[in-house]
Amino acid sequence: MIDKKKVRLIAGCMRWGIWGYKMDKPGYQEMIQSCLDVGITTFDHADIYGDHTTEAEFGTAWRDMDIKREDIELISKCGIKLESKYGLKSYDNSKQYILDSVDQSLADLQTDYLDLLLIHRPSPLMDPEVLAEAVTALKKAGKLKQFGVSNFTTAQMTLLSKYVDIAVNQIELSPIRTAAFVDGTLDYMQTNDIQTQAWSPLALSQDLAELTTKKAQREQRITAVAEKNNWTRAELSLLFLKHHPAGIRPIIGTTKPERIKAAAETMKKSLTDEQWFEIWTAVKGQKVA
Repeated sequence: MIDKKKVRLIAGCMRWGIWGYKMDKPGYQEMIQSCLDVGITTFDHADIYGDHTTEAEFGTAWRDMDIKREDIELISKCGIKLESKYGLKSYDNSKQYILDSVDQSLADLQTDYLDLLLIHRPSPLMDPEVLAEAVTALKKAGKLKQFGVSNFTTAQMTLLSKYVDIAVNQIELSPIRTAAFVDGTLDYMQTNDIQTQAWSPLALSQDLAELTTKKAQREQRITAVAEKNNWTRAELSLLFLKHHPAGIRPIIGTTKPERIKAAAETMKKSLTDEQWFEIWTAVKGQKVA
């Protein structure tokens, strides 16, 4: 079961397959083992990753390894329909769609249950009572341990939580994506014991020549703080998130074993409140009021 309190890295699998690095079975197995070697046991998936192929590739890989199911946590997401399969990209939070998506993910991942299912995006047509019926049915059937959401606002979480318990909200959060720190999202999640999982937590800088002047200046300020404190840009990002009292769990999307190891080592470190605000000030380009 997903631990809602412990700060741990999550391995993001979106780019393991054809949407990114096109790893073969030995490549998947190397990545899985590299994660386990440094204590990363949670793997983040979605039904649509790799145009509905990545979960099956992962399932085939891990099942041929000496891994007990209870020693890993599998996350999947559903609710987005792709053009390649449905002709029109849209959202679907209906009961039957959720049930069918989970059954397919279980078959692809070669497991009897998910540790966590997330609704990938909130649909404007979401019926919270119907969605809750699907979650209740999945839990009753032993196919699901915990339920959560992804990219939900506080208002959407408030509505849905009237009908079903929300364990997690997976949101974009990093030193350059800071809205949730001040718009009430993290406050709401802490108040209601909802774990924060951060996608794209590193938000690594692009080629400065490709950025607008304002963004390039921001990246230069952040880089200066990292260099002053002897951090890499990735270390700065992870430490910034780790320091927050919400217990944020970053989802790391790298497929380089050495970067997985470096991220795990970073999570053993800490920074001071002053250093956190130094990063904040660099990001905003001005002192706090």
